[in-house]
Amino acid sequence: MVQKLETLIESASQTAGPYVHIGLMPTYAGNAGYYDEEIGTTPFLDESKAKGEIVEIVGSVFDGTGWAMRDALIESWQCDAGGVFPGDKSADPAFTGHCRFAADAESGEFTLRTVKPGSYQGRGGVESAPHISLWVVARGINIGLNTRIYFEDEDNANDPLLNRVEQRPRVNTLIAKKTGNGKYRFDIRLQGEGETVFLDI
Repeated sequence: MVQKLETLIESASQTAGPYVHIGLMPTYAGNAGYYDEEIGTTPFLDESKAKGEIVEIVGSVFDGTGWAMRDALIESWQCDAGGVFPGDKSADPAFTGHCRFAADAESGEFTLRTVKPGSYQGRGGVESAPHISLWVVARGINIGLNTRIYFEDEDNANDPLLNRVEQRPRVNTLIAKKTGNGKYRFDIRLQGEGETVFLDI
């Protein structure tokens, strides 16, 4: 017998973490052996042949109390050093533009090793400053959060997204700080003072 629609009830909501790790990063979640190697943990097909500057971005995802979330999982998408996205015939064949990485279970820090992206022209020929798009999930986050990483040593003055942030001091929450040659620091704050700008996209 078919159940009448009016008798159905809404399922309880549930946060992504830590369950998202089981499907996306099983070895990280303690279930080694599903794959020869974890899928998507590097944006390189061949790092030695990738064009452009290799950079490392280190950071943490902090909750509202200032605690580094040690179960955060992040995915990144970006164009290559020439400002071309994967799938275009002129894109760097040694670079996928996508990476999946997680916070260290002890320190709460993540590391993204990738190519520093170039600027690219979007719709209407508007040029965007070099940036990396991020998707963040963890315990307490019901819907994945989208944000971006820009770089303090690039010209961000005319970026169309940054220029739409009305509260100008908050732009700094999207800027990675240079800490050394090819090294940057970028922290994500979910709420409270210094809360990162998140995008509804």
